[in-house]
Amino acid sequence: MDSAALPLCPTAVERLNRARADLRMGLPVVLRGGGMALAAAVETLTPARLAAMAALGPLTLALTARRAETLKARAYDDDLARVAVPKGADLGWLQALADPADDLRMPMKGPLKTLRDGPADLHRTALALTKSARLLPAALLVTLAGDAPAGLTCLDAAEAQATMAAAASLNPVAAARLPMAAAQAGRLHVFRPDDGGEEHYAIEIGTPARDAPVLARLHSACFTGDVLGSLKCDCGSQLHAALAAMGAAGAGVLLYLNQEGRGIGLANKMRAYSLQDQGFDTVEANHRLGFEDDERDFRLGAALLKNLGFNAVRLLTNNPAKVRMLAANGITVTERVPLKVGHTSQNAAYLATKAAKSGHLM
Repeated sequence: MDSAALPLCPTAVERLNRARADLRMGLPVVLRGGGMALAAAVETLTPARLAAMAALGPLTLALTARRAETLKARAYDDDLARVAVPKGADLGWLQALADPADDLRMPMKGPLKTLRDGPADLHRTALALTKSARLLPAALLVTLAGDAPAGLTCLDAAEAQATMAAAASLNPVAAARLPMAAAQAGRLHVFRPDDGGEEHYAIEIGTPARDAPVLARLHSACFTGDVLGSLKCDCGSQLHAALAAMGAAGAGVLLYLNQEGRGIGLANKMRAYSLQDQGFDTVEANHRLGFEDDERDFRLGAALLKNLGFNAVRLLTNNPAKVRMLAANGITVTERVPLKVGHTSQNAAYLATKAAKSGHLM
């Protein structure tokens, strides 16, 4: 390739974002590493593309170990299960394994044959891609023996995994004065990560000193609680209480991280809510969907604080994991300030689960 054209070629991060967009649109991507496979997200797959993939060879459905446990499928690869797709299986069969919406109505989906021989690296990468695209963590793969279909995004699996695992750099985009109900002396900063992910925000109250611990909160976006006033959680109450505490203190910083639904996205969060209506708690619902208890990356909060010049905080939180993550990433937490607000009869079970299963100090 002409060296003059190299700067115009996509980087590893840019190829990764192309792959995410392709999967969300229902387009397969090509994964390389110890072999080559075509991978598609089950959630967005179409019957026509399923048929085209089936014509290339035996199909394998990759599911997380959490989802496999619900389906009573053996996860020989520890963190995932590779389910051999029977010949003639249609899209409905695949989506019933991927989406737990009808698990209680149709509990018998097996027996499922899972593979135990051969590498699972490409399957692991495909699942990580579906998660990072905020789709259900279920991917359909077929091994490619010859050339990959023209025009598809190609990724090196090891490079893609390393790129997804790396902490994103956050770049300031814009900032402006913002008077708020909590404090007229407010300022909103917008930061854009270099990995193509959602933008994150920092809200300064007053003019907090950089040479002393600042009253701070890491707040993950909650559309239902922050905007709609949902009574199923305490997020909206915590957001407004934190801003009010900073206003009363005269200074503080609230980091608003766009990690909806503990990092699984709003659509999957609504799926989890639907499962909760069936009687599962919040952790059980996440597991049935194929996610871990918490998929958030709190390294983002530490990066925002450093970018703004803060090295020590008095952290408004009931979650010890936030304290540990900030400390592990170079931010000194001099005090954990409890934030016990928003308890209702509708969220009592949710808060009890956070305390019992997620270690929150309620």
